[in-house]
Amino acid sequence: MQIVNILIMFLIMLMLAALLRPLASRLHLPYSLVLVFAGFIGSEVITSLGYDTGLRWQHFQLLVFYIFLPVLIFEAALHIDAKRLCKKLLPILLLSTPLMLLATAVSAVFLYYGIGYPNHYPVLAALLTGALLSATDPAAVISLLKKAGVSEDLILLMEGESLFNDASAIMMFGLISSLLLMPEGDFSFSYAALSFAKIFFGGIAVGGAVLVILGGCFYLVKDSFSRMVFMLSGAYAGYVIAESVLHVSGVMCVLVTGVGFGELIRRYSRDEQKIRLSNHWLFAGELSSAMIFLLLGVTVTLAMFQQQWLAMLLGIAAVLIARGVGLVIIGPLINVIPGTRLNWKDHCIIYWGGLRGAVTIALALSLPLELDAWFTIQSIAYGVVMFSLCVQATSTPWLLTKLARKEKEGK
Repeated sequence: MQIVNILIMFLIMLMLAALLRPLASRLHLPYSLVLVFAGFIGSEVITSLGYDTGLRWQHFQLLVFYIFLPVLIFEAALHIDAKRLCKKLLPILLLSTPLMLLATAVSAVFLYYGIGYPNHYPVLAALLTGALLSATDPAAVISLLKKAGVSEDLILLMEGESLFNDASAIMMFGLISSLLLMPEGDFSFSYAALSFAKIFFGGIAVGGAVLVILGGCFYLVKDSFSRMVFMLSGAYAGYVIAESVLHVSGVMCVLVTGVGFGELIRRYSRDEQKIRLSNHWLFAGELSSAMIFLLLGVTVTLAMFQQQWLAMLLGIAAVLIARGVGLVIIGPLINVIPGTRLNWKDHCIIYWGGLRGAVTIALALSLPLELDAWFTIQSIAYGVVMFSLCVQATSTPWLLTKLARKEKEGK
């Protein structure tokens, strides 16, 4: 009966997502924000009427992590030009790895001392929070940046940063989670470093193997249906094999596979087929993102805001401070790279456009209940995502207008 309830809930949410899209456009609000509020209001109304579906946030863990997340990563990777990515790989890696690690550390320190309950919220719990908060998602503002005439190179930097630091954040999250659940005395930095290297490079290797096998099938078979099946298999089979069988990074596997298939489409598909395959994955990606934000709204509770409001505020402050510190340190290093020059306007856009979204929600939904601080961590994650959608995303048009005016005045 539980699967029936979940299916009915999913279909209702699907219809709701379809109805809310034109409303979001009419109100000039981010679609994801409207979905969150709709999910929250809907769940509150249902429960206030005394009806309990029996569904809890724990029931959505596997759905989010094994159904929606691979599609989001694959779709994002598919639409990134491999040649342009390679040209900008060094600045993207600087933004996505050192900046992500620095942001994780700064956020963890701020939250650990800010919350100040080491027995309930130890250092590793703070690091776990920092890891899931370090995954950026500029999807809600990318269309605004394109309309405002922001350079394609800057948009590529932001999309590339999001893609790579999502993978790194998920790996760090998994590693720190296992360390938190490990018996005391078994931890060592060498173990953590070796585990991270194994997960990271193992995921790349599996992704390469999947790409060789299914990419070869894609090259040999020309019809659109078969090619879509090969791509779908690459996204899901690679992710499941990497995560559940070989215990390496499924996200890195899907990232490699997605970028590879994107290049195959650009080289070996007719224009009509390119459009068809691209539209299929665009729909799948938008559907997965919509479902995740609706689930965020459904699983948010008033108790989070009543009991964890201070932790949420500390989380928001930690994210803003950490990103600022990271850009101050990493920004000058990026400008040293030939062919890459970020001015003050670019830094402002990267800073404010580093929203938190679908991956942060997915990680928050996958927190092990064995962790004493799981509710605090989940509440912080939800608070930061809500701030990203309500404040950062909605104020981005104003920021872009202000920056454009300042630039004109400077000239």
